[in-house]
Amino acid sequence: MKPNLSYIKAGLTATSKTLRRIFRKRRFTPAFRLKVLDVYILKKFLGTYFLATLLFLAVIAMFDITEKLDAFLTAPLKETLFDYFASMLPNFANQLSPLFTFISVIFFTSKMAGNSEIIAILSSGVSLGRLLRPYMAGAAVIAAFTFVLSNYVIPPTNIARIAYTNKYVKNKKPQTGNNIQLQASPGVVAYIGRFENNTKTGYRFTLDKIEGNSILSRLTASTARYDTLKTYHWILNDYMIRDFDGMNEKVRHGNRLDTIIPIEPKDFMISSNDQETMTTPELSEYIDRQKMRGVANIKAFEIEKERRIASTAAAFILTLIGMSLSVKKQKGGMGMNIGIGLVLSFSYILFSTVTSSFAISGQTTPFIAMEIPNVIYLLIGIFLYYRATRS
Repeated sequence: MKPNLSYIKAGLTATSKTLRRIFRKRRFTPAFRLKVLDVYILKKFLGTYFLATLLFLAVIAMFDITEKLDAFLTAPLKETLFDYFASMLPNFANQLSPLFTFISVIFFTSKMAGNSEIIAILSSGVSLGRLLRPYMAGAAVIAAFTFVLSNYVIPPTNIARIAYTNKYVKNKKPQTGNNIQLQASPGVVAYIGRFENNTKTGYRFTLDKIEGNSILSRLTASTARYDTLKTYHWILNDYMIRDFDGMNEKVRHGNRLDTIIPIEPKDFMISSNDQETMTTPELSEYIDRQKMRGVANIKAFEIEKERRIASTAAAFILTLIGMSLSVKKQKGGMGMNIGIGLVLSFSYILFSTVTSSFAISGQTTPFIAMEIPNVIYLLIGIFLYYRATRS
């Protein structure tokens, strides 16, 4: 009996089409694709985050206006809006971003759990690890956003804000400095008995050139004025230069000397918020330069640099904690989760402030001080996530 070739041919044709369809689908389907669930959670996450940020900033602005009302009434409205608030509000939003992230996750996840949406999602075969994916994607968006703001965008705007507060609120810029000593360049040490920042003038100026244990020359001047129009340009008055060659000494005098000395007032007249005005590359360059000069009071700059990096990781850690806490329906409802979230988020910010004092006192490095809260809260997040998978 001969086989029915038409049926065999039809079967092979159908099989070939099916295989081509499968290979075509595997070939052109991306490895990672946002599903409807991912988009749904991302919209809720980012929408709640930005709404919470706007609401909190409105409250902060109202309190700030109440506190600084006299200054705002004195200053021109244009400067208040564009020099102060245009920098202050983004700066606060960036500093409190971990808090807003945590509250957002707690709020919308608790609401989903209360509406039994989380139960429906998990019952459909979606694991808790798969559910965590859009949360981490949202945290990545927030982390990238805050990283760019804190490292590159906000610091230049802080210059106008700090100038505004120094002019109309309270001047925190140091006006005088005493007994200033720093290394201008390798083997060159400068000393200023007293420096007046208003006039950019130093008194009892000394510049020593040292090689090994020997002094090659010493320049002294009654006054040294910094020329702000030129870089590293100093004008010395009533100067004397002593050059040493063994037991021989050569002395030169003069009334005025225009010279280049690689230091400027901002290298030693450091304000409490100068680190906020520098981008991260500028901050790194400044720290390296000050270390070379032997300047001791740069801990605030090192802490600021490490804080910007640590706050980026905080978005992921607090998202993990918030999701693990609120993914299950609680008897106390949403209020219980939000209360726990506020306590944990504020404790994180407080803990970061406390550990920064360890770096200031020299008990640990700025990197370790800023990463201690992240490590501790990461362990808390892992524990809560593990508990949530078991419950």
